[in-house]
Amino acid sequence: METKVIYFTVNGTPEQAEFPVDCPDQDVKDLFRSAAEAGPHDILKLYSPKGSIINISTRLEPNSPSSCYRLEVVATDCSHQPPGAELAGGLDLSSIEKRLQCLERNILIYDDKTPSVVFEMKKQVDSFREKLENVEHLSWLGLFKDLSEGTHKPSPFYHKRTLQKTREECERVREKFLQMSSLEVSEEVRNYLKTPTFDNWQWEDAEIMVLLQVMYTDLDFVASFNIEPETLQQFLFEVYRRYNNIPFHNFKHCFCVTQMMYGLIWLTDLRSKMDSINLLIMLTSAVCHDLDHTGYNNAYQINARTDLALRYNDISPLENHHCAVAFEILERRESNIFRNLSPDQYKRIREGMIKCILATDMTRHNEILNKFKSTLPSFDFTNKEHKDLLMMILIKVSDISNEARPMEVAEPWLDCLLQEFFNQSDVEKLEGLPVTPFMDRDKVTKPSSQIGFISITSLSQCGRPLTTTLRWRRLWRRNNRPGLKVRM
Repeated sequence: METKVIYFTVNGTPEQAEFPVDCPDQDVKDLFRSAAEAGPHDILKLYSPKGSIINISTRLEPNSPSSCYRLEVVATDCSHQPPGAELAGGLDLSSIEKRLQCLERNILIYDDKTPSVVFEMKKQVDSFREKLENVEHLSWLGLFKDLSEGTHKPSPFYHKRTLQKTREECERVREKFLQMSSLEVSEEVRNYLKTPTFDNWQWEDAEIMVLLQVMYTDLDFVASFNIEPETLQQFLFEVYRRYNNIPFHNFKHCFCVTQMMYGLIWLTDLRSKMDSINLLIMLTSAVCHDLDHTGYNNAYQINARTDLALRYNDISPLENHHCAVAFEILERRESNIFRNLSPDQYKRIREGMIKCILATDMTRHNEILNKFKSTLPSFDFTNKEHKDLLMMILIKVSDISNEARPMEVAEPWLDCLLQEFFNQSDVEKLEGLPVTPFMDRDKVTKPSSQIGFISITSLSQCGRPLTTTLRWRRLWRRNNRPGLKVRM
């Protein structure tokens, strides 16, 4: 297939786009829109090296890196109105929000922070929208969001306004868990629990704790490490209690990561290759890996100068916190599942858990993956460094495994993740902080978020440039267009 390569700059950064000469003009425009991280209603302008405006289409003349075109996002169309945005009396809430965004963007060009008056206006608009979206008798306006129906409802925590679980909520789940903990789990469920197709959405929190208990029993940890059933139950309850009511990084996510780790241990026959302590480290690290996550990532923690960022000197503040909370739980005798181990065994487990949980910081992704790749030609299960790297890779794989699950399991998780991302970018805008591009609700779509994430975590490791990511976006669009198929 004959292709065309176009070189251009965005905000002074050199980029390149590659596309077939016979592809639709819209696909080419989408490539440039992706490169500029522009929203669906932003206006793009492409300038020739001489400064003339040129049309973005398949008819663009091929050029070289020394004669780059210049791409700019020059305006936002505030006239676009999504369905249901127009209110009684001619008030258009969506238009007001977009005008505020334009105003804030223009102010930030000349000043480093958002003025308090703009901040207050945005708070009032957000408060008004929240009232409309949560009052059922205003549904005729088209803004009320009924999330109780549909197979792909985002998260049971969507409407909750408090981060931490209430005492009543915890006690209710704890009582149910203890009542169920002595029940026999069928062989069918035990086998299903080992598969990557397991559907977490069928299970309540109390049932999830029972399934986690099954994992510790079936891997023979309870017998091998003399873990009392009551101590394991208290540990699992404390873990449940310390996962917050947020859309994505919640107790169900903890379970999904642990379930995938559990499945990998069985499906790859790791029991015959690694000792029980390493397997215990891997499973318990998965259980604890996001404890007390607040729904805001490390970039936010650092930019907002939160207590966590200050405490850990901007070095993996969240992951360090997850570790600290895990060992706070394990310091209590009643929830210390390692209390019958020797000091040397405990020291080894603590060291291993810290390594595994800190490995889930995505800023270390390339570092860990490249180290692991370098061991593959001569990987040796008797080499501690090789085993440590494998354990870190397995928890990373488990942490981002939703992309490998069946669509009916994976898609609701994507809705949850985007809700958490959008919450963060909204706060970043309100507080005048740098907005994380892949979290901006004005620029991100479900397919683009997944293509971008998968390309960062896999394709980029093969040395592919931006053009690869853009090409995958084009292929995705074609494959999802009725009647069209593309060979990968």
